[in-house]
Amino acid sequence: MTRLSVNVNKVATLRNARGENNPDVIKFALHCESHGAEGITVHPRPDERHIRRSDVYELSKVLGTEFNIEGYPSEEFLELVASVRPTQVTLVPDKPDQLTSNAGWDVVAHSEFLAGICRRMHQCGIRVSIFVDPDEAQIVAAKRVGADRVELYTKAYADGYRQDREAAIAPYIAASAKAAEVGLGLNAGHDLSLENLRYFYERLPLLDEVSIGHALICDALYLGIDETLKRYLACLAFSH
Repeated sequence: MTRLSVNVNKVATLRNARGENNPDVIKFALHCESHGAEGITVHPRPDERHIRRSDVYELSKVLGTEFNIEGYPSEEFLELVASVRPTQVTLVPDKPDQLTSNAGWDVVAHSEFLAGICRRMHQCGIRVSIFVDPDEAQIVAAKRVGADRVELYTKAYADGYRQDREAAIAPYIAASAKAAEVGLGLNAGHDLSLENLRYFYERLPLLDEVSIGHALICDALYLGIDETLKRYLACLAFSH
């Protein structure tokens, strides 16, 4: 089964625009859970421009499904994760002021650093996923440093989907096979949408989780969140 983890960052962005608590991020996350989401993802950044540290603590107290915290593994971030102890931490190579994630780790070049992070998170009982491009060498390296999963950065797939979806999916199929070969779980995220998610899911039968935020929240503006969740979950219900 491929889980749908809803990234609620954009809900926090909207809330922060007015400086009050509308929309309520916690209430929204719980609503998503009650309507079929199997996980909630947040990406707290140092400037707290969307998810705040306080949100992370509050969510950790009430969520009933998997909690995934993603971010650059600074000391401040790691202390936050260690104190909350979510199901999963996803390590991304973002700079503090970066608008959004736009590349996977060079795990080979940062192997010693990432190995230390993996050991530290495992001591807290937290599953570790490393954000990577669909590159087989990086996947092998992720296994070597002690990751439990990799999350494939899917923007290249989304960008190429309309022009040639077979060519766009090919590197991800190879990456999925390599992850299975070396014993890593497989997540995916970034620019997955109602347009391209079903095909991605059909072609990667070993996919454990997709994390979707921006497209899902945009769709909810037109469709409503309940209908939106229903449609995304339907994309993940196709029989392989």
